[in-house]
Amino acid sequence: MADIILQGEANIPTKYGEFRMRAYSCSETDYVPTIVLLNDRTKLDKPVHVRIHSECITGDLFGSMKCECGEQLDLSMKIISEEGGLIIYLRQEGRGIGIINKLHAYRQQEKGLDTIEANKILGFEIDSRRYDTAINILKQLNIHNIILLTNNPEKLSALKEAGFESVERKSLIITPKKENKGYLKTKKDKMGHDVEVE
Repeated sequence: MADIILQGEANIPTKYGEFRMRAYSCSETDYVPTIVLLNDRTKLDKPVHVRIHSECITGDLFGSMKCECGEQLDLSMKIISEEGGLIIYLRQEGRGIGIINKLHAYRQQEKGLDTIEANKILGFEIDSRRYDTAINILKQLNIHNIILLTNNPEKLSALKEAGFESVERKSLIITPKKENKGYLKTKKDKMGHDVEVE
């Protein structure tokens, strides 16, 4: 397999300030490369705020309230605009099962299953995501000390096991809504996420 490399970059003004957007892929013709949003004021030789965010079309793009993904992305951009850092946007929708299967899982949830039960009944793992691409990019950028913006213990473990000098966690606490309270409770109780929900 070819190495993932930087294929293109440009400055992108956002409501949280200007970021340097970079596209990483094995191919310059890749239609869905991994995206990095880098705050240009980031000091890469210091502890760097890093958000590894898996694509969520429903939450990030359309504002779905079934999850808190879009709110986590917004909060990460706000923190990074103020503190420096970067976002790595991985194209692994639906915890790695893709948007079509995610919609199938949503249909199962409409029948009363939680997110884990829905994945299992469809024959998928609870979480199929991988973080090797993100780790590769961080190492290409010579980042050694990370403040990881995440509630996910598996993501934290993946980076701790990758050989960085230090990896600390900063949780992204989002106020639950009635539409996602059950989902967040499942993440807390069954997946060990650092979530504030009753």
